[in-house]
Amino acid sequence: MAVSGSEASVAKARRNVTITAAIAGLAGLLFGYDTGIIAGALLTITPEFGLNSLQAGMVVGAVPIGAVGGAWFASRGADRYGRRSLILLSAAIFIVGAIGSAVAADSFILIVSRVVIGLGIGVASAVTPVYISEVAPSEMRGSLVTFFQLAVTVGILAAYLVGYAFTDVNEGWRWMLGLGAVPALILAVGIVRLPRSPRWLMMQGDEQGARAALERVRPAGTEAIDLEIQEIQSTTSPDTSRWKDLRQPAVKAALLVGIGLAILQQITGINTVIYYAPTIIQSTGIDSAGSAILASLGVGIINVLMTVVALRLLDQVGRRTLLFIGVSGMSLSLFALGVAFVSGMPETVSTLLAIGSLMLFVSSFAISLGPIFWLLNAEIYPLSVRGKAAAAGTMTNWFFNFLVSLTFLGLIELLTETGAFWFYGTIGLVTLWFCWKFVPETKGKTLEQIDAIFERRAKN
Repeated sequence: MAVSGSEASVAKARRNVTITAAIAGLAGLLFGYDTGIIAGALLTITPEFGLNSLQAGMVVGAVPIGAVGGAWFASRGADRYGRRSLILLSAAIFIVGAIGSAVAADSFILIVSRVVIGLGIGVASAVTPVYISEVAPSEMRGSLVTFFQLAVTVGILAAYLVGYAFTDVNEGWRWMLGLGAVPALILAVGIVRLPRSPRWLMMQGDEQGARAALERVRPAGTEAIDLEIQEIQSTTSPDTSRWKDLRQPAVKAALLVGIGLAILQQITGINTVIYYAPTIIQSTGIDSAGSAILASLGVGIINVLMTVVALRLLDQVGRRTLLFIGVSGMSLSLFALGVAFVSGMPETVSTLLAIGSLMLFVSSFAISLGPIFWLLNAEIYPLSVRGKAAAAGTMTNWFFNFLVSLTFLGLIELLTETGAFWFYGTIGLVTLWFCWKFVPETKGKTLEQIDAIFERRAKN
């Protein structure tokens, strides 16, 4: 059966925009690989450098602290230099940090190098979802922005595999950390071939460049490109935004959602699971570091598979429905995980319950708070302040990432494993209320239509 010219054009445009999102989404690999690799590396770094719980927390927490600084830089640079340029810069920074971590002679150099890694990840995580949301058509935006989160989960899984491979190698943690430069190099090579954001080009007054960028990711010769250019023009102003512009009523209404989800995504405990999965599993009675990392692979595989599910559902089921389903599952699994550590529990039952709970938790996160925070944080702000507002959400997310990763081991010492996980589960219930009360449905809406939702909220 012959395919018409228009159908071929549509198929080509969908293929081009999907490839664009997939390549840009590789920035998530930087995020995911480092998040996952430190879980395995920490098991051997801690005894080699003689780290106590606070120092181990600093090795883990150095990345989110650096990421706060990287996101702050992105807030100023995304609108000035462009989304694509900052993604390229983030890859270069990450390469430097990964190599520095691999050759670190002591804990101080390791922590500094991981702060550098955090700078690169902070820039990438602030800019990449925004870039993808600005090149994606509205009917594909949810699934395409989720490529970033999918790359995060693939990076975590790859890190677990690398960690397992180098567990018994002398100073294998150096290889674990150093190999993080590989996805950064791939990203750097790929990103230079992608179009710039058409909306950023319009902010620079380059309508011809914006049109050319859209023609690479939209069906050729259609009126839709003209209409999209006009719609972007109606909401575009020159790049003169300042931080005080975030105090506009409609922007504040959007920031309540973005920053609220940024905090809740972290304090429901996801990075206690990702950073410390092998440590948690060891606590149930598995003695071997290699066996603990291998058990964590199941968590990583589930994370990838369920993010693929989210990729297909976000533009069909919608953001709110997935949030309600996923956050409910997160809370349930956290309460069950706490039960796994109740005194007197048979070791086999405890281990199986812990691993099952971890898998349910990660599955639920992967279809809800995992991708949906990054998606909403990229799509709910007006174009004139999108770079700064998205960076504010990202900085908040990384700051609370740091607090949770730094305090988790101490929280266990204070409340025991059971109390700590029940604490996170209770926060999950608060998250359900927040999503019901404040998070709008943005499925199928253009970025400009989403702006109108918060304009109406600001007036009510």
